[in-house]
Amino acid sequence: MSAENAVKIVAETPPEEIERVKNWINTKEYKEKNFARESLVVNPAHACQPLGAQMVAHGFEGSLPFVHGSQGCASYFRSTFSRHFREPSAATCDAMTEDGAVFGGQNNMFEGLENAYALYQPRIMPVYTTCMPEVIGDDLTSYINNAKQKELIPEDLPVPYANTPSFNGTHILGYDAMLKSILQTLTTERKVEGKCTGKLNLIPGFDGNIGNLREYKRILELFGIPYTMLADVSEVFDSGCNGNYQLYPGGTPLEEAAESVNGKATLSLQKYSTLQTMKWIDQEYSGEKLVMPMPFGVGKTDELLLKLSKIFEKPVPEELKAERARAVDAMTDAHQYLHGKKFAVFGDPDYILGIVSFLLEMGAIPYHVLCSRSTKKFEKEVIALLESSPFGAQGSVYINKDLWHLRSLLMTDPVDGMIGDTHGKWAARDAGIPLFRIGFPIIDRVNLHRSPVIGYQGAVNMLTMIANKFLDIVDETCEDQWFEMMR
Repeated sequence: MSAENAVKIVAETPPEEIERVKNWINTKEYKEKNFARESLVVNPAHACQPLGAQMVAHGFEGSLPFVHGSQGCASYFRSTFSRHFREPSAATCDAMTEDGAVFGGQNNMFEGLENAYALYQPRIMPVYTTCMPEVIGDDLTSYINNAKQKELIPEDLPVPYANTPSFNGTHILGYDAMLKSILQTLTTERKVEGKCTGKLNLIPGFDGNIGNLREYKRILELFGIPYTMLADVSEVFDSGCNGNYQLYPGGTPLEEAAESVNGKATLSLQKYSTLQTMKWIDQEYSGEKLVMPMPFGVGKTDELLLKLSKIFEKPVPEELKAERARAVDAMTDAHQYLHGKKFAVFGDPDYILGIVSFLLEMGAIPYHVLCSRSTKKFEKEVIALLESSPFGAQGSVYINKDLWHLRSLLMTDPVDGMIGDTHGKWAARDAGIPLFRIGFPIIDRVNLHRSPVIGYQGAVNMLTMIANKFLDIVDETCEDQWFEMMR
């Protein structure tokens, strides 16, 4: 077949028309049309529920996450984690196909659970769903009970499950549902009246930054506070290369998770990714229960340390006081590079609140704040945070909007930089501004998930990344007479 006959051109768009449309999508007229759309979503800044469920499923000792759904969905979740962490994401599925869609997925689950247990000998198999089994109404309770009655898997194998339809909610809701189910399963009949482990149950929430988890641990160890992290993916996705492959590296020990119901206190550091879990914990767990914002910046870190000091009656360690002093000094030294600069911020609700807090401390302006799936309650919380500082007066909050909406904002009402995950890079390039990669996923840069952004050290890390990039831009764009040694 000749090249001329290989492709039939239905219509050819003149170059002038292409150029006209390229310019038109940067106008206020187009922005109004863009913001008027209701059904179409373009480049959302969130993932689906089962991805969040898989994150928390990875966080327990000997856990093999199990997807009840199609093989393609399972591959998407695994590849996303592998690209972000650059580590294997060991999970399996029961590979539902058209037959399962018609007759139900029980046979798939039977075969999948039996094979997975025989091959990989997990200590726990959290099960979560994708679109197909949710649409047809598969009954996970009966499927799992039937599998145990048929002795396909051991009766005493923990198999918590969560309904996580991909077509509804986001990854943080899936995280919440799976965490609640795992804790319900492991703590059954483990609560003892009057018993106290003396430990803190720390729930970091959906956080793709391994450095953050390790920073939480370091802070607690400096305090001398015994803790159980629910759920701990730090070693799972950053176990080091020592020549030996481990199928199940790290994770919260199951016995510690089971005993968490008798803890001294339970603290969640992400309100919006643990809403249902904390409601259940408030009713079932012993000890004090509280939710605090992620400790971004100096002020929020101060709040966390003072609360820990009060609950466990321990003074704030001198090492952390020294870190605070260094962070304040670093912020003072470099505040002029961020002061007055406008930022667009997008991502998960708890991350957004933390980043906005940090920017306000630096005298920067959180100008466009966008969350692609959230609530009026969250919107009011961000507005209140903006109103708490004179640097927030110019800020606007956009909920249930996507990154194509954000692009219109950047092109018609420009800012100096964007803060969010890799998905924002196209809008940042079109707007000619830097993207500061904080959040999940980050799949086009290396090792950022190992550098904490919480705590005093995290404040220094964020400040250094942002200020130095602005200085790079000055050096790369200035005229020769302004190319100086000292900035």
